[in-house]
Amino acid sequence: MSKTASAPETKRATAKSKAGSNDAWKHKTGPELTDEEVLGMPDSEYMNEQQIAFFRVKLHGLRDGILSNADETTEHLREDTTIVPDPADRATIEEEHALELRTRDRERKLLKKIMQSIARLDSGEYGYCDETGEPIGLGRLIARPTATLSLEAQQRREMKQKMFGD
Repeated sequence: MSKTASAPETKRATAKSKAGSNDAWKHKTGPELTDEEVLGMPDSEYMNEQQIAFFRVKLHGLRDGILSNADETTEHLREDTTIVPDPADRATIEEEHALELRTRDRERKLLKKIMQSIARLDSGEYGYCDETGEPIGLGRLIARPTATLSLEAQQRREMKQKMFGD
């Protein structure tokens, strides 16, 4: 017969390993943290130095990705200036260019929000709602690092826009 751990022992071992993993963030720097480790931090640690460093790396990564895409778009539009005699092919190329430019325009607007979020990190305002001053929440910030409103404040704003058409 093989020896297997009893159910209570297995539960204790699982609980102990979960508790140990909850504290794993204490031994890491901000850039080393994962989304799960940041979410696992206690509320009392909200916007501590590690979280600020974590979000700074995340925001800088987003910024660098957008800037890289912009450079690629410029190169792509320069390369793709060949004259195509077929009107259908020309229309397809122009539509692809228009789509690419719309995407870059959206990214330009996002870049502005990213830069504002980095400035909020520097000033110590990052992670707190513009309207209420309450914490925005780690889950929301991980999903949308440029968020400036708590979920409740954002819902109120959207409801007002829906009602009044602002």
